Amino acid sequence: MTNRRDLLKVLAAAAPATLGIGLWPGMLRAQAAAAGLISPNVCSLMPEVTEGPYYIDPELVRADIREDRVGVAMTMRLQIVDAGCAPIEGARVDIWHCDAQGNYSGFAGQGSDAVSDTAGQTFLRGTQMADAQGLVAFQTIYPGWYSGRTTHLHFKVFLDQTNLLTGQIFLPDALSQYIYDNAPDYGGRSSTRDTFNQGDGIAAQAGAGAYAHIAEQPDGYDAALVVGVARDAVSQAGQRPGGGPPPGGGPGNDGGRPPSPQGPADGTVDPASLIPGQGA
Repeated sequence: MTNRRDLLKVLAAAAPATLGIGLWPGMLRAQAAAAGLISPNVCSLMPEVTEGPYYIDPELVRADIREDRVGVAMTMRLQIVDAGCAPIEGARVDIWHCDAQGNYSGFAGQGSDAVSDTAGQTFLRGTQMADAQGLVAFQTIYPGWYSGRTTHLHFKVFLDQTNLLTGQIFLPDALSQYIYDNAPDYGGRSSTRDTFNQGDGIAAQAGAGAYAHIAEQPDGYDAALVVGVARDAVSQAGQRPGGGPPPGGGPGNDGGRPPSPQGPADGTVDPASLIPGQGA
């Protein structure tokens, strides 16, 4: 498109200060679609953040990563592009996140109370190769929470066996809280959620471009994010030997950051409008 860069400039200039809530005006979504993008966070290069818990490569090339995990259905779509907004066909994308109760697969000491043992399991992990449009899509569940972190998913992008970027994806606080309060698979916790988007240091480091666009679907949610990477980049957040927890702690603090209790910051969202079967 001859006006592709102009469209991207418009998107960048018009991006609302509230993009952290994950909702975008229809005008911005239309402009993004016209530029061939799946979300309106434009093609800025995404900053790298800590790998966090717990990366392993189970060599599972698959679209459906749920296995036996229950929760609110979600499709996580990522579009891998370079600094010029050109799709990176063939990029390998790994994704992993915790289940509805805050547990990662593959390790002991899971959850906010660090008592669950999921060693040998591979739920909510998977790999896909980007298509000609730079797209991958994973069938998963809306992630749960654990103490010390806001709601998030992890990903890595590889090109020619080189890890270009390690990042995290963030979701709207109000929607997360509504799901946790109302969907039974997320209940029964012995502790209370203590960290929200504005109180999470890694979310602040990642910036507004790391928040997925969320759309309601008949059977759940569609989450979409454009991930801009430099083709010659080399990740500084490589896998630690054995894929174990980061220095300074387990899943409760992702690298030693203390919990940052915060209340929900985005009261502008009506979460019922995003829950399947509720709202307008």
